[in-house]
Amino acid sequence: MSALTPPGHRPLTEPAEYFRDLAALRSAVRLRDAGAVAAAFDALTDEDDRALASWTVAETADCGDFLREASAGRPGEPLFRTLYAHHLIRTGWNIRSGARAEHVSRQQFDSFHAHLRRAEVLLIDVCAEYPAYALAWYLRVTTARGLELGQGEARRRYERLAEHHPHHYSGQSQLLQQLCPKWSGSWEEAEGFARACAEAAPEGGPQGALVAIVQLERYLEIERDQNTRAAETYLREPERHTALREAAARSVLHPAARTGAFQYVGAHNAFAAAHSAAGRPADAAPHFRALGDRATEFPWGYVDADHSAAFARHRKNALAKG
Repeated sequence: MSALTPPGHRPLTEPAEYFRDLAALRSAVRLRDAGAVAAAFDALTDEDDRALASWTVAETADCGDFLREASAGRPGEPLFRTLYAHHLIRTGWNIRSGARAEHVSRQQFDSFHAHLRRAEVLLIDVCAEYPAYALAWYLRVTTARGLELGQGEARRRYERLAEHHPHHYSGQSQLLQQLCPKWSGSWEEAEGFARACAEAAPEGGPQGALVAIVQLERYLEIERDQNTRAAETYLREPERHTALREAAARSVLHPAARTGAFQYVGAHNAFAAAHSAAGRPADAAPHFRALGDRATEFPWGYVDADHSAAFARHRKNALAKG
C-alpha cells in the first residue's frame, strides 16, 4: 500500500488518512462501484493488506445494501460475499460493544449472535468453494470467538488458515484474543502462542508485536482486578522488558521490516504502547519515530480512554527523552 505524507502532528487514527489505496477504496464503496472495489482487492497481494482493506470496507458508513447487492450480483465470486459477511460481523460487534460479558444485555447478545450467524452462512460457503481463501478463514476465527464455539473450533479454523498462509498476522491477532482468559483461555496459552508466532515468523515480520499485545492484555486485566500500580509493576518486570526488546529487534526494528505496510503501523503502536505504559519512554521512542503521526485505536485504548490523546502525550514524552 502506498502511504500518504502525514499533514502535521495531529495523530491520525483512520488508516484511510495515510494510505492512498484505502482512501480510494473507501471512495469506491461510497460510489457503489463494485468493479473498482474488486480491482482494488486484486491489486493487493499481501493477505494482511487484504484484511485491512476488508476492515476499511466494513467500516464505511451505509455500505450494507451495496455489499449485499454486489454479492448477489456475483454469486460465483468470493470477494463480495466475504465483504458483506465482514460488514455483518462489524455491525454485530458494535451492538455487543467492547464491554465484558457481564455488562452486555441479553438483547445485545441475541442481536450480536444473529448477525454473526448470518455472516457464518456466507463464510462457510466461501470456505467450501475456495479452501485457501484467507480472508474468509480469518473472519471465521473472529466469528468462532463471538459465537463462543470454544478454543478447539477457533484453533481448527486458524489452522485451516495457516495451512495456506502460515504467518497471517491478522489471523494470529484474532486467535490471540480467543486464547486470553477473557474469552475462556489462559495466560499460559496466550503467551505461548504469541511467543511461538514471533519466533517462527521470518525476520522483519510484524509478529513480534503479539508479544507486546499479550502483555497489554494482561496489564489491562491486572488494572481492572487490582489497580494501575500493580499493572505497571507487571509490565516493568525485567523479563517482560527483555521479551519486548528482543521481539522488536527481530520484527519491526529489523532491517527486513516492511515499514510502509499497515500491519507494521499497528505493530509499532503495540510496542510503543507497552513501553509507554511501563514508563519506558526511551524504549518507546524508536517506535514513535517510525510511526510519525500514524496512531491506532487499539491498543492505545487500553492505556487511556482517549486513545488519540494517549498517543500524543506519550509520543511527546518519548521523543523528548529518547
